[in-house]
Amino acid sequence: MLKDWPIMEKPREKLLSLGAQSLSDAELLAIFLRTGVKGSNVVELSRQLLLTFGSLSAVFQASQHDFCQINGLGNAKYVQLQACLEMVKRCLGEELINGDALTSSQASKAFLIGQLRHEHREVFAVLLLDTQHQVIAFEKLFYGTLNAAAVYPRVVVETAIRKHANAVILAHNHPSGIAEASMADKQITNRLTQALALVDITVLDHMIVAGHQCYSFAEHGLL
Repeated sequence: MLKDWPIMEKPREKLLSLGAQSLSDAELLAIFLRTGVKGSNVVELSRQLLLTFGSLSAVFQASQHDFCQINGLGNAKYVQLQACLEMVKRCLGEELINGDALTSSQASKAFLIGQLRHEHREVFAVLLLDTQHQVIAFEKLFYGTLNAAAVYPRVVVETAIRKHANAVILAHNHPSGIAEASMADKQITNRLTQALALVDITVLDHMIVAGHQCYSFAEHGLL
């Protein structure tokens, strides 16, 4: 039983002593789940959960039906997990909006990965920036299969003007997990760059989120 484990092997005690970064994915999940089920302590249940879905990310992305099929889990745990995920997204958003100007692509990547990696369908969004490259807002504008015909430059331009943006970072996700720019992605970027230039708004980058990865147009010389 978990209570018989050495103190420093218990997830909560380990976290308090060594910090959250010292815990494995299973140990972090165990703290969230709190209790095990008959025949399995909470750490064993967490390991089974990770084995079933394949990764911590996949656990967060699991549908309500699939999540609740695991013995010992139910709607209450699913709701708690989704609430945790949403709090993380909002925390990242607050830090970015209230923090320093965006001087590195890493800060943008971390934020966009947090916002888009769990989406099951393609989402096109924009980070709107002021003259000092401080974040004004993050807006999700288009959903579904994205191509040059499905993303409307007029909507992007109107959004940027309404928010008084001086520059933008375009972003969308690839649910397939492939962190590469397709021909359609390049066409969308060119159309939007040209449309925004007409109203003196600069496109700093277009980032594609694919799981833990984030592809940057600027870093690949495409902007």
